[in-house]
Amino acid sequence: MNRKFFEDKVMIITGASSGIGLASAELFASCGARLVLAARSMDKLEALAASLPDPGKVLCVKTDVSVEEDCRALVARAVERFGRIDILVNNAGLSMRAMFRDLDLSVIKTLMDVNFWGTVYCTKFALPYLLESKGSVVGVISIAGYSGLPGRTGYSSSKYAIRGFLDTLRIEHLYDGLHVMVFAPGFTASNVRNAALTADGTAQGRTPRDEGRMMTAEKVAEYMAKGLIRRKSHMILTPIGKLTVLMHNLWPSLTDKLEFSYMAKEPDSPFHK
Repeated sequence: MNRKFFEDKVMIITGASSGIGLASAELFASCGARLVLAARSMDKLEALAASLPDPGKVLCVKTDVSVEEDCRALVARAVERFGRIDILVNNAGLSMRAMFRDLDLSVIKTLMDVNFWGTVYCTKFALPYLLESKGSVVGVISIAGYSGLPGRTGYSSSKYAIRGFLDTLRIEHLYDGLHVMVFAPGFTASNVRNAALTADGTAQGRTPRDEGRMMTAEKVAEYMAKGLIRRKSHMILTPIGKLTVLMHNLWPSLTDKLEFSYMAKEPDSPFHK
């Protein structure tokens, strides 16, 4: 990886207090980037900033990406501090785990507000600066944004929506020098499943999956860096992720059955045969 590529690049990373966002912040800081870190927990952001090689090149901004004005302020603070924006990583996100028939509709609204609208808001306000720098906008989605994941209607819907939004944005700016990357990790070891919402909107508090067998957030960050350097339009990680997307395109009915069977094996699965 060409680490010099990121030297002094101004990067906004949302959802930077944990998981892929935190790992990305650590990686890009080690490459000499100037970072704008966004999350709802200022304490966690400041602790992360203090642990990075050059805290003077880091700006922490308390941000709830579901709030339009927070996203506007995030971009304004970034430009005020560093004068430009080169890369926007839309990483902040929530998951869920429940059957749609049991789900309080507020859960889907919350996921759309954070996952989809958070991406839209941040991209909207950063776009003039990204066009000026011929920079990059990244949307961290999921394999669930290519093939519906049972028990995750709100999650899959939001990730599909992000993919549609970013794919369209790429076409609109095909000749403007803007780089748009849809970035889809597979199952990644992170806090996302602990924080996932249940049918009534409360966090499930624990993961139903073996996190130790998943790709680490640090490895995901490395793939993201490579995708940014190569200005990739789409990245799908993990063999099972690539196979799922391929099968969904070629044999959708078979893929539906396999996904049902696979997800039904989760401990305390919300559905069964």
